[in-house]
Amino acid sequence: MTTPTSRTAAHAGAKERGPSSPGKVVAAAFIGTALEWYDFFLFGTTAAIVFAPLFFPSTDPVASTVAAFLSFSAAFVARPIGAIIFGHVGDKYGRRGALVATVMLMGAASTLMGLLPTYETAGVVAPVLLTLLRAVQGVATGGEWGGATLMAIEYAPANRRGLYAALVQLGSPVGTLLSTGAITLVALLPKEDFMSWGWRLPFIASILLVAVALWLRWNVDETPEFQELKANDGTKKAPVLELVRKHKRRLAIGVCTYLVGNAGFFILTTFMISYVTRVLGLPSTVILTAMTIGAVAQMVITVVAGRLADRFGAARVGIIGYSIFIALAFPIFGLVDTRDPGLIIVAMVLAFGPCAITYAIIGALIDRLFPAEVKYTGMGLSANLSAVVAGFMPALATVFLSLSGNASWGPATLLVVIGLISLGGAIATSKVRADAR
Repeated sequence: MTTPTSRTAAHAGAKERGPSSPGKVVAAAFIGTALEWYDFFLFGTTAAIVFAPLFFPSTDPVASTVAAFLSFSAAFVARPIGAIIFGHVGDKYGRRGALVATVMLMGAASTLMGLLPTYETAGVVAPVLLTLLRAVQGVATGGEWGGATLMAIEYAPANRRGLYAALVQLGSPVGTLLSTGAITLVALLPKEDFMSWGWRLPFIASILLVAVALWLRWNVDETPEFQELKANDGTKKAPVLELVRKHKRRLAIGVCTYLVGNAGFFILTTFMISYVTRVLGLPSTVILTAMTIGAVAQMVITVVAGRLADRFGAARVGIIGYSIFIALAFPIFGLVDTRDPGLIIVAMVLAFGPCAITYAIIGALIDRLFPAEVKYTGMGLSANLSAVVAGFMPALATVFLSLSGNASWGPATLLVVIGLISLGGAIATSKVRADAR
């Protein structure tokens, strides 16, 4: 068991090494995560407006969109596999090596996406290759969040863990800004150029961005907490089996708690892009601009919520955040339904801002559920088992929309259900004592 004294001593030793001071570790975790999310979100941003017509052409636009969203879902099915693989590496051999591997894998998959032939050129081979690369993205993402958050938390002072975990979460809005900004920029090209080659540029650029993240992660040391765990022979031969055997209830709580951060987010982003462009008939630049502005609001709220988590407790702040998410579900869609670009911006500020409270504190909240020897695996599976459900949310929201006669109360209701599940998870987490350490 890691004691406060030993953790402090190890932490001090880490600071003396220079390159792996807490600030530099958080920077490496944050930047790497931001660039991974940039790659991951690119697919969601382009799924409805590019991949649907180019890789899944159909005489029925709904069928084409659903097919693209199902390809989008492949990554979410693969994410638990990544959580198990990289969780095993991270819990047995070290956090750093796992995080170097995830960023390399993500960069390779995204760059290759930008080079793929379309259905018109390669026939059915094109969507198959796209879906396979999307699955590779999922494996990489499955090992990313738990490790990056854990690295930041294990270097953080005891009274700053909420803030440090929240700073890593900034990778999501920054990734959103980068991906939507890149697609918005190339979307300014004539439509023929955008659809033929313009959309490829943000994907191909991934190789340059990932090189930066790789360099940063290569130059950090292993966390003091893992070094101590290794020195005391505390690592487990099969972390995932240890987790399932001894901590499955805590894992279930973690999955429920994280659901909004995955499922809710992709309804408000990937599905919302499709809803605004296909159902409301507005240009894609309207929703992409609104999401870009909303991502800025998310960044501000994320830092504030992290500080509040350190002051009042992650569980208490999380319960408030999930309640706000539930309350805003219908108003967000109501504002979007006005078709007014200004009000759509307000809707995305609400979706990415106050609703981001739940995402900001999730790392600090789930961290308390698992002991050090299975923490990478536990945090990764909590996030990525919920992601399996989340991956089908854009397609499911499209079905709900169809069942409601293209009225937004269908997907809004789905958001409320997701929020209630995560609220229950947060309440359960608040009642679980951190005695698993």
